[in-house]
Amino acid sequence: MPFSGPLEDRMAIRELMDTHAHGVMTLDPELWGSIWAEDAYWELPEYPDLGGFSGKAAIVAGWTESMKHYGLDNCSKPMVYFMQPGSIEVDGDAARAVAYTIEIFDDPASGKRVRATGRYDDELKRIDGLWKFTRRSYRTVFAD
Repeated sequence: MPFSGPLEDRMAIRELMDTHAHGVMTLDPELWGSIWAEDAYWELPEYPDLGGFSGKAAIVAGWTESMKHYGLDNCSKPMVYFMQPGSIEVDGDAARAVAYTIEIFDDPASGKRVRATGRYDDELKRIDGLWKFTRRSYRTVFAD
């Protein structure tokens, strides 16, 4: 079942996804970083310039650096970024989720405007009463 478990938990996880997107759109590393567990892993295999990051501090530092290169109008504006859940499955204090992204940015290599859709495969845990991402793996679904 793509959505299972207590509604309150699913809503809290959805809000983490929304916080991720809002952090990107506002270029706010503190806000964006608030979604991660301290020992989390962020995997970006299709972006060899980014790769993967272990631990919240490395994740936020890597994201902060990448946002210097992935924006609009020569990075004078943030990229356009939205996230929508495809599934959220809660089992006690653990959860799995899928989230889809809609992104518009200027490719740092070519300078061309890219419209893309991506997919995150997520693992989460409730830590001290709050849901946090422990693992996020991103792949591109479509890019023009």
